[in-house]
Amino acid sequence: MHPEERLAELGLTVPEVVAPVASYVPAVRTGSLVLTSGQLPMRSGALIATGKVGDQVSAEVATECAQQCALNAIAAVKAEVGDLSRVVRVVKVVAFIASTPDFTGQPQVANGASELLGRVFGDAGVHARSAVGVPVLPLDAPVEVEIMVEIVAQTPEA
Repeated sequence: MHPEERLAELGLTVPEVVAPVASYVPAVRTGSLVLTSGQLPMRSGALIATGKVGDQVSAEVATECAQQCALNAIAAVKAEVGDLSRVVRVVKVVAFIASTPDFTGQPQVANGASELLGRVFGDAGVHARSAVGVPVLPLDAPVEVEIMVEIVAQTPEA
C-alpha cells in the first residue's frame, strides 16, 4: 500500500511544507539519504501548542505535537523526492521535547512521531531514535522532530 493511502486510512493527508522560520531549507538530499530540518508542530500555519511539557503542555498534547512534527517531516521528504513510495527506510528520528526539569516522559512523547512513521511506512518505518529533553525550542514550541530516510534511486523513464 502506498504511504499516502496509509495516511488516508488514518484520516490524515500530507500537508504543505512548513516554511522555514530562519535561514535553512526543509530537507536536503545527499545520495540515497534525505535529512529533514527540525520540524515544529505547525498545523494550518500555527503551532498546535506552546510552552513546556510538564507545565503548560500535557504529555498527551505533546504526543499529538510530535505526530504533527512527523507529518510535517513527511511533507518535507515528499517535496524533496516527489513520491513517498521511494522511501525504503526511516533510518533515524530525533525528537526534542521542551520540558520541565522533572519531566522524564520524553520517550513516550516521541512515540507520537515514531508510531505515525511506523503506520505510514510499515516495516520500513522502524527506526533508530533519540528523545532529548531541552529547556526551550524555537517559537516556544513544545516539540521539534527531525528525520532521516533512505530512498530508492529514481528509475529513468523508458
